[in-house]
Amino acid sequence: MSQTLKKLAVLSISLLASAALAQTKQVIGVSIPSADHGWTGGVVYWANQTKTELQKMYPGLTVIVKTAKDANEQANQIQDMYTVNKINALVILPQESAPLTRPVANLKNKGVFTVVVDRALTDPKAQDAYVAGDNPGLGRVSGEYVGKTLGGKGNVVVLRGIATVIDNQRVDAFDKVMKEKYPNVKILDRQYANWNRDDGFKVMQDYLTRFPKIDAVWAQDDDIAVGVLKAIEQAGRKDIKFVLGGAGMKEMIKKVQDGDPLITADVTYPPNMIREAMLLTAKSRMTKTAMPKTTIIPSVLVTKDNAAKFYFPNSPF
Repeated sequence: MSQTLKKLAVLSISLLASAALAQTKQVIGVSIPSADHGWTGGVVYWANQTKTELQKMYPGLTVIVKTAKDANEQANQIQDMYTVNKINALVILPQESAPLTRPVANLKNKGVFTVVVDRALTDPKAQDAYVAGDNPGLGRVSGEYVGKTLGGKGNVVVLRGIATVIDNQRVDAFDKVMKEKYPNVKILDRQYANWNRDDGFKVMQDYLTRFPKIDAVWAQDDDIAVGVLKAIEQAGRKDIKFVLGGAGMKEMIKKVQDGDPLITADVTYPPNMIREAMLLTAKSRMTKTAMPKTTIIPSVLVTKDNAAKFYFPNSPF
């Protein structure tokens, strides 16, 4: 082969390699709420951890993580990601469903691959894929644990989250288990505690004042459960057998692991679902393969036997 042909061959290989590399270059934008409470703090932690992991895994990938304090800031943020950062894909955990539906749909219409996490949009056509925890599953697993641990009878108080579809799904599934399998478990009251420690404390104080005998508490969320435990401690009540929260806060998982007398179990609704969404999105974009339209991450009962598996000491949640 002549020197000229050899040079042409080398040039052709180089051009093909450059073209292949160009095809695998992707920019993924990740838009999430600010760390305004424990669970979202966990989301921010896992998003940043996964960004580092993915950029090592895929040399042609750039991941941009942004946090927003409200829906308006988040809508502006994802538009900036498109115009300034030239994102090819968006992974978003919306602050609110309704205000973010149109902005996400606009990006999808411009060719951005859109993946929504946890809080569904009001129009499913605005997204290419959806990743979430199992909210009905959280309610069902919680109901099974409460009913079984009480031996099928007792007085229970419920602390709900915020008036959302997610909360309704959890409570409806819990109530269905009670009605069908544990009809002798009496629900004394259910009030909203807004997935908040202070509100959990106030609602539980009210319950403790009004009800002389409470066997168990379903707090639905670990942040609420922190407030519940504080109220029980201050009141000096000894009748309550256990408090069941949810989501997998590391402090609660550690309590389960250490055999805490009141926190005997927990139910997962992991903030690292953002990691799963980012991994699936990156794999789909970088390997040009289809991503599942819907991915639901099961809610798992955490007991002393398996608690170590769900304990992440470096996470803020």
